[in-house]
Amino acid sequence: MSTPENPVVFGTEDILMSLCNSVSKVLTAATNSQIHYSGMVQRITKTCLKPDIGCFVLFDGGFSGLVVINFSAQSAMELYESYMLNMGMAKADLASSHTSEDVGNVMGELMNQIVGDFTGNVARELQTHITQNQPKMLVLNKQVMLSVDMNLDKPEARRVTFFTGRNNIFYLELAIDRTEFIKLFDFEPQEAPDPDSLIANAQAGAASARSAQPAKPVSSNDRDNLLDSLGM
Repeated sequence: MSTPENPVVFGTEDILMSLCNSVSKVLTAATNSQIHYSGMVQRITKTCLKPDIGCFVLFDGGFSGLVVINFSAQSAMELYESYMLNMGMAKADLASSHTSEDVGNVMGELMNQIVGDFTGNVARELQTHITQNQPKMLVLNKQVMLSVDMNLDKPEARRVTFFTGRNNIFYLELAIDRTEFIKLFDFEPQEAPDPDSLIANAQAGAASARSAQPAKPVSSNDRDNLLDSLGM
């Protein structure tokens, strides 16, 4: 129980853990395989997109920040294939390369679901509101630095290692303003959606998005304009 003399404080690591839990929960439900993350977190000074597939999304509101997930070709293909097979697609109909537009679209869908789950958790647990932009996917053959210093007053950055069901590795990076949420009085967070609803909504949303021709991943020709427009 929190008291004025001994308040409950939620800081960067608490926000990071909420995000990591969203990544693990959404990808586990979507791929029907166990996705877990390291118990150790790395402090970093800069966020960056790395080969082979980098995905990023900006959020703003109660606090501002940037989420980056860097997938190797192996981890991206494993998640893509598991997700599509879990939706009932035939293996013969799946893309064979991580550079395929279909792989980029699916990874973008999954990133959107992850950040959506995270923003819901923020509203329930911290009683504040954040909004997100549309996740952007980049197929990369070299590292691209994303500087958030101009957008954040006192940036803090963290990197966490994730493991797929087949032990392929991908990395999550979070950069946010240095912030603390102090609990003024006790309250009961709203209930989170149950896993069965999460899976059903994810599959229905993915099917609807695919039939409506979701936005294409960002091509290499558009990369510079995109980053410039985001002030990076």
